[in-house]
Amino acid sequence: MLGKPISRVLVIDDELLVMRELVKGLNAAARSLDNPLGIVFAGVTSAAEALAAIEEDGEVQAAVVDDKLYAVSAKHSGAAQMSALELVRRIRRFRPEIDVYILIAKEQEDEIVDALFAESVDGYFYREERDYRGIYRIINAQIQEKAHTPFYDQLKNYVWMAKDSWHTPGHSSGESLRASPWIGDFYEFMGEHIFDADLSVSVPMLDSLMEPRGVIAEAQTMAAKAYGSRRTFFATNGTSTANKVIFQTLLAPGEKLILDRNCHKSVHHGVVLSGAHPVYLDAAVNRKYGLYGPVPKARILEAIRVHPGAQALILTSCTYDGLRYDLPPLIEAAHQQGIKVIVDEAWFGFARFHPEFRPTALEAGADYAAQSTHKTMSAFSQASMIHVNDPTFNEHIFRENFNMYASTSPQYAMIASLDVARKQMMMEGYKLLSRTLALARELREQINSTGVFRVIELEELLPEELSADGIRLDPTKVTVDISRCGYTVEDLQRELFTRYNIQVEKSTFNTLTLLLTIGTTRSKVSRLYDALMRIAREGRSQQRLYRFPELPEFAPLRMLPRDAYYCGGEALPVLDERDQINAALAERVCADQIVPYPQGIPVLVPGQSITVEIIEYLAGLLRSQKRVELHGIVYDGYLPCVRVLTPAEERSLRGLA
Repeated sequence: MLGKPISRVLVIDDELLVMRELVKGLNAAARSLDNPLGIVFAGVTSAAEALAAIEEDGEVQAAVVDDKLYAVSAKHSGAAQMSALELVRRIRRFRPEIDVYILIAKEQEDEIVDALFAESVDGYFYREERDYRGIYRIINAQIQEKAHTPFYDQLKNYVWMAKDSWHTPGHSSGESLRASPWIGDFYEFMGEHIFDADLSVSVPMLDSLMEPRGVIAEAQTMAAKAYGSRRTFFATNGTSTANKVIFQTLLAPGEKLILDRNCHKSVHHGVVLSGAHPVYLDAAVNRKYGLYGPVPKARILEAIRVHPGAQALILTSCTYDGLRYDLPPLIEAAHQQGIKVIVDEAWFGFARFHPEFRPTALEAGADYAAQSTHKTMSAFSQASMIHVNDPTFNEHIFRENFNMYASTSPQYAMIASLDVARKQMMMEGYKLLSRTLALARELREQINSTGVFRVIELEELLPEELSADGIRLDPTKVTVDISRCGYTVEDLQRELFTRYNIQVEKSTFNTLTLLLTIGTTRSKVSRLYDALMRIAREGRSQQRLYRFPELPEFAPLRMLPRDAYYCGGEALPVLDERDQINAALAERVCADQIVPYPQGIPVLVPGQSITVEIIEYLAGLLRSQKRVELHGIVYDGYLPCVRVLTPAEERSLRGLA
C-alpha cells in the first residue's frame, strides 16, 4: 500500500495573530479543495524558526514569507524588509528546490520588493486580500508542476491505451514471450509492464531522444531547473558516453585536454575518439591503503599555467572513495585562461539536494557536469544526465555528437526512470539524503565499535600532499580498514557474500568501500553491523596483507592517442616462453590502453612510450598469484602481449613535441 505524500508549506510572519489567521484560512482551503499531494500549512513567527523547520523537516515544499518580516536574528535589526530578503536568500542557498512566495502590500513597488523578486521568488500574494482559496490553488499548482513527470506520464498513458503493435520491438509488448514454454519464465520474472513500456520511435506521442520537442524536451527542461543548469540532456548509455559526447563537442583533433590520470576509462577512450592531445596529471597516492586520490591543487594550477591554450580541463569529483575537490578556485583559474571545465560527477549526482554536499560542480562554475543518475539515485542502470552551463554552448555541434552515440532505439523505461528520479529528488531528496547521512553516522560508530574493523576518516584518507587543498569527504562513501580481521580482502568479501548475503562496492588490499544511497535502510545497516561484529568475534589471527605494486611513473606521450590506436601495430610479448621479461618491448610505443583491475588506472595509454619500469610492473602482475585483470593485454597463444606500433608506423606518424 503506497503512502500518501505530505507537502508542508511554511508561513513566516512575525505578527502572531496574522500568521495564525493565514494558516487557519489556508488549511481550510486545502481541506475543501482537491489536495492530492497532501498540502498542509504550518506557521512560524521568526526567520530563525523558519530556517530550523526547513532544516529539520524534509516534507517542507514551499514557504510564504511576509516582506515585513522583522529579523533573521538579533544581529539583523535594520530595515524590516531586508530581513525578509536575507531569509529568501538563505532558503535558496540551503534548499533551492523549495518554492518561495512573498506576501506584499497591494500595489507596493518599492526597491525592497524589487530586490525580493530579483531573488527568483516563485510568486507573490497581496497581504490584504486574504484570498485563501486562490493562494492555495497557486501553491498547489506549483507543487504539482514540480511533481509532474511529463515523459513517464505520457508513457503510462500510451501503455494504458493498449494499442496493437505493428512496429518494433519484435517481442510486441511481450506477446512473443508470454505463452512460450521456453522463455515464458523470463516474462513472468520481468513483469508485463517492462515489455508494455518497451516501445520505439514509431510512437510519436513519446517524442524522440535524438530531437526532443515534446515530453522528453519538457522532462529535460524540468531536470535542468532541478539540477541548476541551463540545459540538461538525458543519456541512455551511461556517463561513459556522456563524457565522450562532451569531449567531441569541445575538442578538435590535436587540441589539448588537461586530465587526471586516475579518471574513468571512458575519459581515456574519449581522448582517443576526439583526437585530443592529453596532458596527464598524476593523482596523489595514499600508499598505506592503496588509494588514489585527487590531483594536488598546485599540480592542476601549474598545468593550467603551462598550457594556457588547452581547450578543456576534466576532473572527477567526488572520486570513487568520496574525495571532493575544492572546485571554485580551480575552475576560476581555468576560466581565466579560457579553458572549459568538465566535472565527472558520476558518483555525486545527488549533491544538489542537500547542503551537506554542496557546492555542486555547476554551482562552483563548471561548464559541464556528467552524472550517473543510476549510481546513487532511483534511475535504471545506464541512465545518466549531461548538464550544461557553458555560456558559449554550441547546441548544434553538441546535438550532432550526441546523436552519433545515441541509439535510434532508446530504452523508454530508462528515460522514464530519469524523469522519475528527478521528481523524487525534487520532492523528497532532502529528506532521503538526511536519512542517508544519519545512517552513515550510525554505521561509522557501529563499525568502529567492533574493535576490529575501523572506518578511515578524511584526515587518514588524504595523502600528505593534499592536506592543505581543501578536500572534503562525501560521508556516504565509507572506507573500512579490514587489516585486523584475520581475512584477506578477497576471503572477507567471499565470507560476507556467501554467509551473510552482503555485496560491497569495491576494495583495495586492506580496505572495503561501502556505498550508502537513498535506498539504504536501517535494516541493511543492522545486518551489516551484525555480520562485521560476528566476524570480529571470531578472533582470527591477523594475516599479512600484500599490497598491489604501486603504479610506475607515467611515461612520456610520443604520439596522439588516436593516431597510435588506429595503427594496425604488432603484438610483442611481455614475458617470453621462459617467463623472462622481453627487453625488446622497451621504448616501443603502445597502441592500446592497458588497465590493471584493481586499481583501474591506466598504466599505459595509446601513444605512450613503454619504459623498463612499466614492463617490470606488468610482468609482476602477470606472475602474481593474486587475481588481477589486465584489460588491454592481448594473448598470442598463452603469451601475454602488448600491441605496439611497428617501426614503419612510428616513422609515418607525427610525434609530439
